[in-house]
Amino acid sequence: MLRENKQHTRRKLDEIMSYVRVPDWVKARRWAWRDLGLPAKLLMVTAVFVLLAEVFIFLPSVSSYRISWLNERLTAAQLATLAAEGFPGGDVPSGLRAEMLRTAQVKAIASRRRGVRRLVLPVDPSMTIDAHYDLRQRPQDFWSGMALRLEQIGDAIAVFFAPGNRTIRVLGSIGDDPDDLVEIVMPEAPLKKAMNAYALNILGISILISALSGALVYFSLSRLLVRPMMRITRNMVYFRQDPEDSSRIIVPSGRRDEIGTAEHELGEMQRQLSGVLLQKTRLAQLGLAVSKINHDLRGMLANAQLLSDRLTAIPDPTVQRFAPKLIASLDRAINFCNDTLRFGRAEEAAPRRELMLLKPLVEEVGDALGLPREGTIDWKLDIDDTLRIDADRDHLFRIVSNLVRNAIDALEGERSGEPGGKIKVKAWREGRSVFVEVRDNGPGVPPKARQHLFEAFTGSQRKGGTGLGLAIAAEIVGVHGGRLRLIDTKEGAAFRFEIPDRGAHAIEDAAPEGSARNGGV
Repeated sequence: MLRENKQHTRRKLDEIMSYVRVPDWVKARRWAWRDLGLPAKLLMVTAVFVLLAEVFIFLPSVSSYRISWLNERLTAAQLATLAAEGFPGGDVPSGLRAEMLRTAQVKAIASRRRGVRRLVLPVDPSMTIDAHYDLRQRPQDFWSGMALRLEQIGDAIAVFFAPGNRTIRVLGSIGDDPDDLVEIVMPEAPLKKAMNAYALNILGISILISALSGALVYFSLSRLLVRPMMRITRNMVYFRQDPEDSSRIIVPSGRRDEIGTAEHELGEMQRQLSGVLLQKTRLAQLGLAVSKINHDLRGMLANAQLLSDRLTAIPDPTVQRFAPKLIASLDRAINFCNDTLRFGRAEEAAPRRELMLLKPLVEEVGDALGLPREGTIDWKLDIDDTLRIDADRDHLFRIVSNLVRNAIDALEGERSGEPGGKIKVKAWREGRSVFVEVRDNGPGVPPKARQHLFEAFTGSQRKGGTGLGLAIAAEIVGVHGGRLRLIDTKEGAAFRFEIPDRGAHAIEDAAPEGSARNGGV
């Protein structure tokens, strides 16, 4: 029984949906939907859903109206039946018969009471009955009630599309006894006329309600969603025109919902992008200026190199001791200027590696930077005299020089000439890699600087610093296949870098955990 009710419900749904079809003009205008703006789409969607809700309200409403109208006709027929019982033999005079037919709007009336069937107004034999409706049905469960409701809705919709000259037969109950009934035969035209009038009234009310509710929903959603989204969209277009202009960055409205989050994140993204573009512009301008300076500086260094070559002819022992170092420094400076003028990529050139002793190079760095500085900075080396490293000499000199110079700046910035400063360079070999550590007892690296420590123009915490030293050192170490990192210490700062032998970094990258490379750094 339950399965039959479900199947009947599905059939009635299919019958109801058969009356609904998409108009051709809607199909023809589907292409225009993409061209509409967000406010227009919101308005149309709101109107459609409100009307759809009204349709779902209208269908049960018109079905109930039809049942009520037919029950009124059955009540009038029942009164006519009671009036007929008052005449002898149940014969109703012709005049009264006509009045009863006019009042009940029926063509025939029959009843059954206490098992006795009575024909109050006989039906015309030539009359054809087009449809039969039994209003005595009572649902037994949920699904049977749903099936009955859908059947009544389908019958109500069929009235609007049926011909206006149909004749229908309607059965209804009398009292509490289910065997007692009243039966009428009537034209469907009065019912159709009444339902049309009711539908027009409901349509007018529905349009008014739809307009009011649609306007309220539209303006509410427009204020809460559409206008903020349009503001974000306009700002994105406006910012794209000149992303370097910080005044074009969106100002969050302060909302705490998803729109507010989108505004905040968009503002942060625009701020970061604007900063990056400004930095790139400044770097481009700086690169042009550096190229011009290096061009002139190369000529000056070349003249100084010629003069330094003449110093080698002076027999003075002091001059003979410092002249080679001066010449080497000038050669290094000239090569660096040439590399800068040939600069065309944002990366260091491939190193010209050689196996060399490390300690003499570190001592040369100390001599070039004036270490030790008596009374202020102590200079200590913990490097084996036989330790060799496979690296580019000039590159390695720049790495150690940048790290030591940073240590000097940190000590001088904190102590301002006071004694007690210490810089220690320690180096050792582990497997096929050499580790070098530069340590000082200065103020250390602030937590704020650690996040961007090895990024150009962002890692410096010293007034007047460029933030390039560590960035250059990290890049050169990376070119050698190694890594530069900050070591946690209780006092001062310590930087450790690794230079693997040629081919070793490729082999050790594939080595298991616990290897020398993993354990050394």
